[in-house]
Amino acid sequence: MMGASGSEDLHEALAVFDEVRPRLFGIAYRMLGSATEAEDLVQDVWLRWQSYDRDTVDNPAPFLATVTTRLAINEVRSARARRETYVGPWLPEPVDTGADPYLGAERGEALEFAVLLLLERLSPTERAAYVLREAFDYPYEQIAEIIGHNEASVRQLVSRARKCVLDGRRTPVSVAEQRRLLAAFVAAARSGDLTALEELLAEDVTSYSDGGGAVRAAKFPVEGASRVAKFIRAFAGHFWTGVEVTWANVNGQAAALLSRDGVVFTVLALNASEQGIEQVLWMMNPAKLTAVSIGPDPPATRP
Repeated sequence: MMGASGSEDLHEALAVFDEVRPRLFGIAYRMLGSATEAEDLVQDVWLRWQSYDRDTVDNPAPFLATVTTRLAINEVRSARARRETYVGPWLPEPVDTGADPYLGAERGEALEFAVLLLLERLSPTERAAYVLREAFDYPYEQIAEIIGHNEASVRQLVSRARKCVLDGRRTPVSVAEQRRLLAAFVAAARSGDLTALEELLAEDVTSYSDGGGAVRAAKFPVEGASRVAKFIRAFAGHFWTGVEVTWANVNGQAAALLSRDGVVFTVLALNASEQGIEQVLWMMNPAKLTAVSIGPDPPATRP
């Protein structure tokens, strides 16, 4: 049975942990691209903190960030092995950033779907260095301590990661334009308007459908404006039947929540540049939709 002093100590440990928990989740999510896996990892950090000799820790926040990052680096390796057997395209698990646009970070970096997909190309340590620097503004010296590299190496890791992100995408459109394109796309997709769809899409657009084998979804990406437009028109008749559309801020960008009978079955997002819509993301795996839902007061019907 725990004594009074032990109980008080545990309450203090929980208070310290809860204060930094949003940051720990933000690190884990950006590393893993999965809210579910990030929550599990943060829970593991809490169990370790609960049983750790906390008297030996002078500054809990950087200590807990270090534990989280190192566990995440290991988990990235395991997650990539699992994704080799994933059915169809793998997309990040969407998270609602309506309440916390930065998701526990100094900046909202490495949250947008386009960047998360590009980060999948990095090594786990490159990804960690990029996330800690770009989203959380950690100094290079501290990042070196966290991931166990020297400072010069960390600078190289961040530089390579930045180059990957910069080279991997064109300059994105403004927030307002992204919202406009999303609304126009939903309208065109719902009506099956082939001409309107082709006008919105970039020539080299790719449509990804993530059903994870749990629901019916395209198992391969569809590429090219003409093919994507025809693909979307082909299922317009049955896909949109009985669908209600509400708008949300997901991963720091506008997204459409598609629901039937009040249950979200698809999160639809897009990435766009001056050339038009470059990526259409249909996130349909039910296991990935637990972090988004239609609230009691839905957003306005236009983004």
